[in-house]
Amino acid sequence: MQITLSDSGKRFNRDWIFRNINQTFYAKKSYAIVGNNGSGKSTLLQSIAGILQLNQGKILWSIQQKEISPENIYKNFSIVAPYLELVEEMTALEFLNFHGKFKPFFPDITVPQILDEVELPASAYNKQIRYFSSGMKQRIKLAQAIFSNVPVLLLDEPCTNLDKNGYSLYHRLIDTYCKEKIIIISSNDEGEYNFCTDLINIQDYKS
Repeated sequence: MQITLSDSGKRFNRDWIFRNINQTFYAKKSYAIVGNNGSGKSTLLQSIAGILQLNQGKILWSIQQKEISPENIYKNFSIVAPYLELVEEMTALEFLNFHGKFKPFFPDITVPQILDEVELPASAYNKQIRYFSSGMKQRIKLAQAIFSNVPVLLLDEPCTNLDKNGYSLYHRLIDTYCKEKIIIISSNDEGEYNFCTDLINIQDYKS
């Protein structure tokens, strides 16, 4: 898998959020989009995902030099973000089983095993997500994204609502299950991206 941005730019009305980005993302590498709050990190991440359309340049998704059509991009990534909500009327088991029907998980792990891996208490497996703490909800978000059998993992502030133990869990999951993926993180918290080898400072692409 490879993602290539060529002279890419996004604006809202007359204001450019970013411009002239030339960047290629490769498998087995981790990238962090950094910058101040409100600088456009999430906008860039959503543009990479095809959720937002560019106003300048293009993004090419490809596997073995074969381009992926825009309507099929979503099949190749999973995402964690504060603005993406869980189906809180479902239990944890129901939600992950539902998610797995349209974006399958790794073939060698079951949903209960996934919940165990994100350290959700067994007593919570059959509780509606609406009754979970914010930290437990974030663990469910991480579960559905990290264990999806896709080549790209997009993380927007992935440790939101997690405590110190949650940060440790996050790093263990990334290290154990995501070595083959492209990982792109949008964050200004170094504790979320300190393992990344490439940093993209959104402030460098404002003009």
